[in-house]
Amino acid sequence: AAAGIRFTDAHTPSSVCTPTRYGILTGRYAWRTRLKKSVLWPWDPPLLEDDRITLPELLKTRGYSTACIGKWHLGWDWPVQPTGYISDVFSGHTLDNKRRLEFQARIDFKRPIRSGPITHGFDYYFGDDVPNFPPYTYIKNDRVVLQPTGPKPKGLFGSPGPAAPEWDLAAVLPELALRSSVWIQQAAKKRKTPFFLYVPLTAPHTPIAPRKPHLGKSKAGLYGDFVCEVDWVVGEIVQSLRRTGELANTLLIFTSDNGSPQRNGKNFSGPTGSVKKQYGHDPSRPWRGMKADAWEGGHRVPFIAHWPRCITSAQVSANPVVLTDLYRTIANITKVTVPENAGEDSFDFTAHLLGAKDVLQPHRDHMVHHSHKGLFAIRIGSWKLIEGRTSGGFTRFKPPADAPAGQLYDLSKDPREAKNVYAQNPKIVKRLHTRLQGIKDAGRSNQN
Repeated sequence: AAAGIRFTDAHTPSSVCTPTRYGILTGRYAWRTRLKKSVLWPWDPPLLEDDRITLPELLKTRGYSTACIGKWHLGWDWPVQPTGYISDVFSGHTLDNKRRLEFQARIDFKRPIRSGPITHGFDYYFGDDVPNFPPYTYIKNDRVVLQPTGPKPKGLFGSPGPAAPEWDLAAVLPELALRSSVWIQQAAKKRKTPFFLYVPLTAPHTPIAPRKPHLGKSKAGLYGDFVCEVDWVVGEIVQSLRRTGELANTLLIFTSDNGSPQRNGKNFSGPTGSVKKQYGHDPSRPWRGMKADAWEGGHRVPFIAHWPRCITSAQVSANPVVLTDLYRTIANITKVTVPENAGEDSFDFTAHLLGAKDVLQPHRDHMVHHSHKGLFAIRIGSWKLIEGRTSGGFTRFKPPADAPAGQLYDLSKDPREAKNVYAQNPKIVKRLHTRLQGIKDAGRSNQN
């Protein structure tokens, strides 16, 4: 941040992870797909459509080498015994528990997995898909690295399912750091080939599993120590870029896929809000709410960009950004033309990213937010409308019996969303609701 630009009004398109990852890679809101709320669960079919043009696919048209290292969480088409794939016998959105267990017993881990990262524009993939979902093993490209030969041990955090022998949750983050560093070194050797590396970390999401070198480094328990380990991973990537001579000419972006659930790390997780209660550390400060909520704490996230050759150091921008905007911004920087049927909810903020002093207006005039339970919100200027009486997420909040049907906040006067002025401003409520409905109906929020 000291050597780049920090955005203080950056937001995820959803307050949970799967839909945000979809939005980053497609420039489109995930609620336009069959995923209307929540996330994908073990063995659910792929969310990315076969004909959807992803960001790495765009970059490959410019000769980029592409890789994804980390948590995928966008679904796979798993092979099942005796033949075929899950998609051959299931065409729905998400599996019910009975069907989930039925498929889990039939997965054939010796065959390639379809519709993963290498199907959608990445030349290389390495990760564990979702750290608290089966299978508990690494996946490289389209195959598991080690066969899951037995059930997950009962004491191991996560959903029940097959696991590779001696699977270690604390080893995941260091492995992702190592793989990222090695890939950068290999990519940098091809001097005439530009590269794109997407590193969706498993941390500080649960399982909260910091290694010994990071234990006790914070004053916020295991959660704080895990955040320290995230900093270490970023440092390893920066050092790899520096060693290869690529740091000055690489755009490095650091952000998150949702707000913090504020867990303390007990048993690799802990109750929501527990790190705040136990250690007095509020990862969402000064915003109300947490991960999954429609309130700011659910979707307002850090956003730092570092590019020494093009970005002047120590800048701070209040320009509002949604992570779907990365799609058109990176396309513009790399001189890629975005097709008409792609990036429907992405806006180019290149000028703001590069810190152009003559850019006075925000690059977008609205933001749409979406909660874990599918609750919509829209913000125009400082006005934010939430189309419901609750947070739509994890925060326990019981509105008064006489509360209005929705929530309206003026963030310029009430950034903590403490005073609901819905009933006092019917014209503003109607204007924001009409705009939100128009964005839903149009199938896109930009005019390109």
